[in-house]
Amino acid sequence: MPAKPNHLTQATADKLLALGGQIRAHRKALNISATTAAQAAGMSRITLHRIESGEPSVTMGAYFNAMMALGIEFGMILPSHPEPAKPQHDDHRGWIPARIRLADYPQLKQLAWQVHGTDELTPTEALGIYDRNWRHIDESLLTVHEKQLVEALHLALGEQYAKL
Repeated sequence: MPAKPNHLTQATADKLLALGGQIRAHRKALNISATTAAQAAGMSRITLHRIESGEPSVTMGAYFNAMMALGIEFGMILPSHPEPAKPQHDDHRGWIPARIRLADYPQLKQLAWQVHGTDELTPTEALGIYDRNWRHIDESLLTVHEKQLVEALHLALGEQYAKL
């Protein structure tokens, strides 16, 4: 009888399931068939299906190949990473920077995968990317700082974009 999974094993399984779901959602958003994506990644359609299902028996290399074929960038998030620097205002509700650094907003950086040659966006560009791609956001991964940015963008640029 297999051992009962411990907390770490269940957490890993949950993260693989979430990653697989994100890969599938991204592939579908690009309107790419599973067969085409699998061929581009150098794997069978069945292996891609197993990746999109979050199966832990698939190698890490296969996950990365699928992500690379779909243009998904991989980045490490350390467990105890500090929040990006916040504005030095007493009340920064509604405050938005003139340029938004992708490195400071992990979810925005993932959504802006198609933006090449720049590390910064205007507030209008950032809000447009959030708006068009909100369905791909894992809201549980939004930092407090990024939630504040989205709310500030909505306040400054229009309620039609309100998502939070």
